[in-house]
Amino acid sequence: MQEFGADSGRDGQSGDAGLVLLYTEAFPALPAAWPLSRGRTMIGREPPADIVLPVNAVSRVHAELGYRKQDGKQEPWIRDLGSRNGLIINGRRVMESPLEPLDEIRIGDALLKYVPHDALEYARYRLDGSMTPGAERRARASRGLIGGYQIDRIAAELERIAPSLLNVMVLGPSGTGKEVVARELHRLSGRSGSFVAVNCAAIPAHLLESELFGFKRGAFSGADRDKPGIIRAAHRGTLLLDEIGDMPLEAQAKLLRVIQSKEVLPLGATQPELVDVRIACATHRDLGRLQREGRFREDLFARLNEYEVRLPPLHERKEDIYALSSAFASAQGRADLAPSVPFLFALLHYDWPYNVRELEAAIRRAIALCRGTRLELELLPDAIREAIADYGQVESEPLTEQDLSPGVGLPEEGELRGLLERHRGNVAAVGRDLGKARMQIHRWMKRYGIEVDDYRR
Repeated sequence: MQEFGADSGRDGQSGDAGLVLLYTEAFPALPAAWPLSRGRTMIGREPPADIVLPVNAVSRVHAELGYRKQDGKQEPWIRDLGSRNGLIINGRRVMESPLEPLDEIRIGDALLKYVPHDALEYARYRLDGSMTPGAERRARASRGLIGGYQIDRIAAELERIAPSLLNVMVLGPSGTGKEVVARELHRLSGRSGSFVAVNCAAIPAHLLESELFGFKRGAFSGADRDKPGIIRAAHRGTLLLDEIGDMPLEAQAKLLRVIQSKEVLPLGATQPELVDVRIACATHRDLGRLQREGRFREDLFARLNEYEVRLPPLHERKEDIYALSSAFASAQGRADLAPSVPFLFALLHYDWPYNVRELEAAIRRAIALCRGTRLELELLPDAIREAIADYGQVESEPLTEQDLSPGVGLPEEGELRGLLERHRGNVAAVGRDLGKARMQIHRWMKRYGIEVDDYRR
């Protein structure tokens, strides 16, 4: 086994790698993130540790982070230094481990994640939504989006583009808040008309055109009056076409004409009607793949994708879970209910396949069931409690040098897809079948270009 050493130039890696705090009860008194040095970084309860964590269950000298050369590159590794309570990576107790982006590291009662860049940016945002002294949020007028560094960047983007006439495509997995972003875009735009949202997947294909474009009396059997349609309802406002990837090709062609001519022709009409509408569309689908398969028009995509906003899944921004949970509790009128440490750690360990929407449902459920003064672990849904049931157990397959060789341990794409199909997109369940941490499953999915939403139903 190679010895830890200094990073003598990380072969292109940013010098802004670091550890981001996800939660500890003492978070108000701690930094929000710690940039890593290019040499060894000691983690412990007190100086001379480089990262000082004066919290419960942290040993005076707990762990050390350094770099090892793998496949010609300097890669970050972390190892336990004989601590009393051990080192836990992604829910598994280990003696040492390489670090991948977003890996979760538990040191005593503090949970952190590894980021390969932007640690100095993360350090400006505290878990409760406040800023560190001297730091200011990029977004000054946005108020509808909750989160730290990643969300503030998105909010600042919206502020810049909202006054323009650009059509905006909001991409991201289900439940990440695409409609919230579209509403914020409309609010910041200052447009005088209404914000109107329609889910293209929820309307039967044979009704979608009449719903979007409207119709004239007598246009078809049952059309006993004029109907302006959803596009006209958004005149001088913003129209959100949610799940645009599910729109039939014929409707896509008509929508393209509306965008190009700024006119809408209701069914049964002989004259088009002028319409001034700014379009935002949202989807969790891979529109590039749909275009290659001939199921989404390339010319329509070009018109809709004048500006693109990508929302990260919740498992990629777990530093926001505390603030989101607090906001959801406040919305229920129960800001007085503080979460226990096991409750928060369960939220942070869970994979959140349905993202922010699922987190909100979990908090609402816990509040409804709570009979005490704190939110406790037993109030969470079964799926979350099951995911943390074996938390902290020793890794069943200790890491070896051979494990780090390219391709070793990588399942065939068909096998991985089959497991995702069997478990309906439950990444944690797939990880249990393969004896791997869920973060490893996410890495393999990214390598094969697998979209987990394709398997959730």
